[in-house]
Amino acid sequence: MSKVFITDLDHTFLRSDLSISDFTKETWNSFADTHTLGVATARTYKKAEQFLKGLHINAPMILLDGSLIVSEDKKIIDTKIIEQDMADQIIDIGAQHSLYPFVLALKDINLNEAFLYPKQRNDYQHRLLERYIGDDNLEEKANIRAMKDNFKLVYMGDESELINLKNELYKVFGDELKYILAPEAYMDCYFLTLLHKDADKAHGLKKVNEYLNIDFKYYTVFGDNLNDIGMFELAGSSVAVANAHKDVKKMATFVSKHTNDEDAVAKYLRELIL
Repeated sequence: MSKVFITDLDHTFLRSDLSISDFTKETWNSFADTHTLGVATARTYKKAEQFLKGLHINAPMILLDGSLIVSEDKKIIDTKIIEQDMADQIIDIGAQHSLYPFVLALKDINLNEAFLYPKQRNDYQHRLLERYIGDDNLEEKANIRAMKDNFKLVYMGDESELINLKNELYKVFGDELKYILAPEAYMDCYFLTLLHKDADKAHGLKKVNEYLNIDFKYYTVFGDNLNDIGMFELAGSSVAVANAHKDVKKMATFVSKHTNDEDAVAKYLRELIL
């Protein structure tokens, strides 16, 4: 029976320098003719496409923490959107704390994305934007506002100030939003991500399952962080890389002895071949 393999990107499939080794590429692509291969990531479609250049993907992609599901032929399968009015309310509340978000939004059905960033940004935001120099979807806004279809709003800052903002937003919106407060993987700060209440990788995996119509027992998922646990609960097999969060390892059916920098996903697949 053909199997389905879905991997997280950052700190699971990608190395810490955001590269993918030739060993991983060759191993992954060797499975493409007989199995179904996909990704589940917090990254945008544009960024995922850049990182996955030269890799075979023949399953729908779970993007932006499950806010966007895109078929292998670049058709939108599903979206979970924060409406413009609500997003603008969020921005106004953040501004009271002198915090201004990145806004990631959909421009059109052709998967053109907008990455809006505020003119009033902190040092963490400045540093993050250095990674995106050259991207054609960046738009600086002197008075940042939301667009019609917003996937997520992302604040960066110190843990304490983002906890205060999260608590204030929860008083206003309650369970109408999803709130993810976590350390930023590549910098010494935190980020607060705000999503549609139903946007997560578990939702995304269910949409992939509807599209493929393959029983979950044939799925293997790979991950490292807490936002991967929902997928672990659904899939027949789940693999935590060696550098995964301890709670992710507890949920996994297999814990790799290899980290993302040691090609953990590819080495697991090679073991299947052997």
